[in-house]
Amino acid sequence: MYDRRQFLKAGAALPLLAMFPHRALAAAETDQGITLRAQPGTQQMMPSDLASPTPIWGFDGTVPGPVLRTMAGERLSAVVENGLDQPTSVHWHGIRIDNAMDGVPGLTQEAIAPGGRFVYDFEAPDPGTYWYHSHDRSWEQNARGLHGALIVEEAEPWEGADRDLVLLVDDWRLAEDGSIDDSFGQMMDWSHGGRLGNFVTVNGRSKPRIEVRPNERIRVRLINAANARIMELGLPGTRTWRLALDGMPVPLVEENEPVWLAPAQRTDLLVDILDDETPKTLVLHTNGGPFEIAEFAVTGEPVRASFPEAIGLPRSGPSLPDDLSDAVRAELLMEGGAMGGMAGAMHKGRMMDTRSLVGKGYVWAFNGVADDRGKPLARFAKGQTAVITIRNETGWPHAMHVHGHHFRVLTRNGEPTGDVAMRDTTLTVPDETIEIAFVADNPGKWLLHCHMLEHSASGMMTWFEVA
Repeated sequence: MYDRRQFLKAGAALPLLAMFPHRALAAAETDQGITLRAQPGTQQMMPSDLASPTPIWGFDGTVPGPVLRTMAGERLSAVVENGLDQPTSVHWHGIRIDNAMDGVPGLTQEAIAPGGRFVYDFEAPDPGTYWYHSHDRSWEQNARGLHGALIVEEAEPWEGADRDLVLLVDDWRLAEDGSIDDSFGQMMDWSHGGRLGNFVTVNGRSKPRIEVRPNERIRVRLINAANARIMELGLPGTRTWRLALDGMPVPLVEENEPVWLAPAQRTDLLVDILDDETPKTLVLHTNGGPFEIAEFAVTGEPVRASFPEAIGLPRSGPSLPDDLSDAVRAELLMEGGAMGGMAGAMHKGRMMDTRSLVGKGYVWAFNGVADDRGKPLARFAKGQTAVITIRNETGWPHAMHVHGHHFRVLTRNGEPTGDVAMRDTTLTVPDETIEIAFVADNPGKWLLHCHMLEHSASGMMTWFEVA
């Protein structure tokens, strides 16, 4: 049995010391809507007596960028300005979005040139926890900080919690002086587990102190914004229920064990702050042991004498028909990487051996093709049900992300999962075969790729078309 703790290969995080709590941020608004500017900035991540502020790239110069909030069914308009010296774009991760607004250079738009701007305008159909991030050179731009949370509120207010708390968790590869390690593009990272960091932040801060009250019930929205780290996150000292995964509601189940989030995944938890003496923290489990990455400081008078019965979220989002006999099927074979047996692959219409591919920065392949946008994996008519069989014949886990749709994982190694969750990202482990299914109801050209961003950049990217 593959040990899931082997996913976390970066080693222990650096000591996580108390710093400042995350400030609530609001994006600038104009008559065209929200304005987000991708630009350099600085942030004091490591303690100031140990290191200088970290130079970052952020939306509005902050990490994370402003928390954007809108209502389900409403339109969001965002003018993205590029203040960097390289092109960029924004992908609105998990939103079943208009294809032209998906933010994928070379497939749905041209990249935003330095000094340029692009207006994203789209309806957010489903309530839930989403995020936005760079989708051009994302293996570097996301690692430098170009991301933020996007929260789509329920049209009818959900009153199951006292308040709402967004916690965006990220890891960083920092040098001793606090600067971001400039070792981008290393084949060691790209051919192994991706770029894994040595320093963890929550909302851009090291071990923030979050004030809570005794017997308070909080909706905690956890977002894994890391390039490649699979997060095992726990909330000791609390009582928790799972509310949603990747923005989509799931049946309410009490879940006090740590939760696993692949890169780009999100989960909503209902968290009770128990009125007792046990410490309340957010913990990241690693091979080096559990590390507290945020502290919940329990202060003030209790919110209530005892908790009412927990309630789940109302049903929303896409569904899947019970009968899949008419589904259109496709297969995706994943090969390559360190300890893989890939002898070569097609690239831009030419068969190349592994050594030649590595010389061009490619170490992975889908169906024998290394990042070739010329031919889609499949074409579906609008409204057809799609079933894609994904075989992981590599030595590494991969976080497979489907743009523009949510899917259900039907089977793992031929066994039904019984999992009813609709998601946009799922983890596959080495030598595993999974089947995913979704209704192809969103017209356009949609990316399907590994969200270990170095894997995607080095070959693990394809697309499908909904006509």
